[in-house]
Amino acid sequence: MVLLNAAVAILFTTLITFSAAAASFVADDAYPSPHIASMTSCDLDDLSPIRREEYDEGRIIDITHRYRSDMPSWESDDGLGQFLWLPGSMKNGSLANNSEMKLPAHTGTHVDAPGHVYDHYFDAGFDVDTLDLHVLNGPALLVDVPRDKNITAEVMKSLNIPRGVKRVLFRTLNTDRRLMWQKPFDTSYVGFMKDGAQWLKDNTDIKLVGTDYLSVAAFDDLIPAHLVFLESREIILVEGLKLEDVKAGIYNVHCLPLRLLGAEGSPIRCILIK
Repeated sequence: MVLLNAAVAILFTTLITFSAAAASFVADDAYPSPHIASMTSCDLDDLSPIRREEYDEGRIIDITHRYRSDMPSWESDDGLGQFLWLPGSMKNGSLANNSEMKLPAHTGTHVDAPGHVYDHYFDAGFDVDTLDLHVLNGPALLVDVPRDKNITAEVMKSLNIPRGVKRVLFRTLNTDRRLMWQKPFDTSYVGFMKDGAQWLKDNTDIKLVGTDYLSVAAFDDLIPAHLVFLESREIILVEGLKLEDVKAGIYNVHCLPLRLLGAEGSPIRCILIK
């Protein structure tokens, strides 16, 4: 009986030690897994995944930013930070790996719904689940914006976007400066001024507006430009697009937000097809 009690005590102590170590690992970081250090270089070579920006010999181009802890986050100098955890780990005894994530709805490449800046739309339920998928998918024009200024009415007029074009992706100085690759939030990003948004609304048929930083609107005209775009509930804003090394021209764009009931924004996967 004494030996049995001693064995139980040793087993109990071992389980407590193992559980504490496992909890410490899960709380600190989701990835990389601790077994990586024990793998040989040959093992790693055999298991190295290929991460691509283009598919089907370049016909399909991914214009979505990969979610990273050091990607910029709104008005933060510290970037997004840890957003992914692994509370269920096979290395800790779970039957499968099960991750959890927590991040702002307006992170990385994302979409805005009317409830983002209109509270009565938010209360009425105009969330990302109400956005028109026809607008988010179809022929689109990728244009280069003059690099020395925000998108004003004058700039919009100079782009000569013809009537009938419904989806336009605006590549700006933000892409040249690689702002989406820098951790600190940068208020000097290029975006729409209120008069540029109004000119687009009044003089074009554009229903999808895509830009290359965290906001479609310049920081100095943040809310006024958003109000112009989202008032009619007909224009959809896609922000944070990855437009490096993509030629200006006509593509088919495909953007799909998550069906988040009650959310005024959502991460979105966007691709271009030549």
